[in-house]
Amino acid sequence: METAAKQFFQSILETPSPSGYEEPVQALVREYAGEFADEVTTDLHGNVIACCNPGAPMRVMYAGHADQIGLLVTYISEEGFIYTNTIGGWDPQQLIGQRMTIHAPSGPIPAVIARKAIHLLEPEERKQVVKTKELWLDIGAKDRDEAAELVNIGDPVTLELGYQEMRNGLANSPGMDDKTGLWVCFEALRRAKKMGLEVSLYAVATVQEEIGLRGATTSAFGIDPQVGIAVDVTHATDCPSIDKTQEGDVRLGGGPVIYRGPNMNHKVVDRLRTVAEEGEIQCQWGAIGRGTGTDANAIQRSRAGVAAGLVSIPNRYMHSAVEMISLEDLDQSAELLARFAANLPADASAFIPG
Repeated sequence: METAAKQFFQSILETPSPSGYEEPVQALVREYAGEFADEVTTDLHGNVIACCNPGAPMRVMYAGHADQIGLLVTYISEEGFIYTNTIGGWDPQQLIGQRMTIHAPSGPIPAVIARKAIHLLEPEERKQVVKTKELWLDIGAKDRDEAAELVNIGDPVTLELGYQEMRNGLANSPGMDDKTGLWVCFEALRRAKKMGLEVSLYAVATVQEEIGLRGATTSAFGIDPQVGIAVDVTHATDCPSIDKTQEGDVRLGGGPVIYRGPNMNHKVVDRLRTVAEEGEIQCQWGAIGRGTGTDANAIQRSRAGVAAGLVSIPNRYMHSAVEMISLEDLDQSAELLARFAANLPADASAFIPG
């Protein structure tokens, strides 16, 4: 990664963006994309849309979602403890004992989330899976009045954000899903512009993917692309306990994962394969027999239909505080998508099935 691109990656990982509260990270995206895109806009939904070579008849959309899972403040007890609802899909076990941050109007407020100590759990309680409603946030307030001076109902909450590099080019952060995809889309746009484009290429930092692919739905309608590729994370299966017979053989450092299945246009997939082979880009393959739970699903069904694809970043420990990826996989994913766009013809006829 170039220095500026890597700094952008780290900055978005360290910036909060729970679904519906993506404004802080989208400000960073606008600033960064403004350095190389021909146009940068923000729609009414909050999607940030950068375009290179606008006005070409053929429109191609790359989508990586800016939002992350989080919590939402719903209640403050008399004692000053704070209760929440979830934003997106959580395993409550992942929350126990975590450092958290409440993103209040006055600024970030550190908190911890816990349950009563194991010494105090009854034998039956120790066997039970904890429920989210049984967990609370503690900011150290002495009572409700002190907590309510700082925290409002509806304030978003995230895990304590950060970025940590590890051995063999790996890194972990709570926000890899899907700041990795966001980064790949905008890095692909930056590289593709240098290569030359016959098409209008759009990179979109979509909002509210974690609560129903909402941002991809609205931005795809607005752009009206003929070809659209979502970039998201997928489960790396190179760690214990995951069934490779169902999830595929996917490893960190093995390259981007190109998906096949009914959600994907076969000619988009074939062209991605060809570009990877010609560019000597190592790829992995995945298959899913239904509409995916990614922005590709929304893009494919937009308006009269879009030739859709899905490129995924292998991710260990998804929806946790320690999501882990390979930096090399990110770089290769961006290169794949940049070359894909730079080699596209000026019309969409090549992607019509038949």
